Amino acid sequence: MNTIAITYHNTPAGNLILGSLNNSLCLCDWVERKNRDQIDRRLKKYFNAEYQEISSDVTTKAKQQIDEFFAGSRTTFNLPLSFAGTDLQQKTWQALTTIPYGQTASYLQLATSLGTPKAVRAIANANGANALSLFVPCHRVIGSNGKLTGYAGGLTAKQIILNTEQK
Repeated sequence: MNTIAITYHNTPAGNLILGSLNNSLCLCDWVERKNRDQIDRRLKKYFNAEYQEISSDVTTKAKQQIDEFFAGSRTTFNLPLSFAGTDLQQKTWQALTTIPYGQTASYLQLATSLGTPKAVRAIANANGANALSLFVPCHRVIGSNGKLTGYAGGLTAKQIILNTEQK
């Protein structure tokens, strides 16, 4: 059985749980998230792992990069990432990483960019299952009407993150 090294980090937008496995980040998610147990079960099953609360080089670097992001001195993250999900989820998460810093896209635009414009709901569900918040910028996805829509960290956190990127 593998070990996912987890640690916690407080940010201006809320508390995060960070996890690393095999020198890559596999978890950066909101502690108070509605589906916290579901996300944790998926990661543990996918990676055949258990959580252990210990720091790692990866989580230490993740904390530093997150702090730089909120301070306004970092616009991109550069840690190796490990995704735990279906093919559609992984394609969606990869597509999220192409939305430029400080910009947003709608779920329809995201679905269209993946060649599946009729799969908006499936793309939205994959977006909601993202376990690598900030590093995979699901906060940059908004409703077609330009309004903020659901976010694992809550709409207040989403607004704080988007405001950080607009400065």
